[in-house]
Amino acid sequence: MGVVVGNSFWFDFEVKFMEFLQRTLGQTGINIVSFFSAFGEEMILILILGFLFWCYDKKAATYVGINVMVGLVFNPLIKNIFWRRRPYFDHESIRCYRLVDSSADQYDIAAQGFSFPSGHSTNSSIVYGSLARFYKKPVFTVLAFVLPLLVGFSRMVVGCHYPTDVMFGWLSGVLIIFFIPWVMNKVGDEKRWIVFLVIFLISAIGLFYCKTSDYFSGLGLMGGFFMAAEFEQRVVKFENTRKPLIWILRLLGGLIVYFALNKVLKLPFDKAFLDSGTFLAGIVRFIRYLVVSFVTIGVYPLLFKVEKVFSKK
Repeated sequence: MGVVVGNSFWFDFEVKFMEFLQRTLGQTGINIVSFFSAFGEEMILILILGFLFWCYDKKAATYVGINVMVGLVFNPLIKNIFWRRRPYFDHESIRCYRLVDSSADQYDIAAQGFSFPSGHSTNSSIVYGSLARFYKKPVFTVLAFVLPLLVGFSRMVVGCHYPTDVMFGWLSGVLIIFFIPWVMNKVGDEKRWIVFLVIFLISAIGLFYCKTSDYFSGLGLMGGFFMAAEFEQRVVKFENTRKPLIWILRLLGGLIVYFALNKVLKLPFDKAFLDSGTFLAGIVRFIRYLVVSFVTIGVYPLLFKVEKVFSKK
């Protein structure tokens, strides 16, 4: 039986299933399962894309990154249409064990985001599914099935998503990894900027109705990534490497640039303003992530030119 209350909705079986999971697993089991949520979160995505792009295979990174960026924006675009609150908002019997934004109140919906569909499930389906489609190797195919399942299961266990959130998240991720590469192949690398522009303009419609911070973050990351991908292809043209020491240096350097720049760009603004959830705060967030994304993907690799100078010496 389905239930609609205010801006939220759920099916009775979903609530009972989540109550069963939390009751059966207990605190220890929930803590263990909660770990798998990390495979759909920001840090893992940055590490995978950073390693691929800066170190190992920038062509694969661009393929995966385009799909991921589309997912980061289209997920909150959908969330802000349905306005489904997270399960723990409406059911005292369901506890939240893993906040989306640990620095904000668990009932701050602008910071924690809406529930439908699951962003973690979408992200994990896209990143691991994209790797499987690009490399076409059994190990990636297995990961493309196993990791999204674990991530989705963990999101229900920690009380952040209903089962239907997770299932639709998986579905939307699968649709993206098949549709976006198909479009890109039809257009070709030389004119892919046209696809980038069209996707960004369609995504910008969320400026008229999206209220949550994840939308503005995603739109900024997408815009910065698209510009950086073109800038790198036409201007920077750095080379990947097979030297583990260089991998470590490039990855550490990229992480430092990403997080340091994100921190520095917050300094001119009052924390209360940044956390206010207003449209202006959202625009500031969009610009911040746009700059961070463009610099780390497009500008930071310029430093790799220095490696050639030292290697020649």
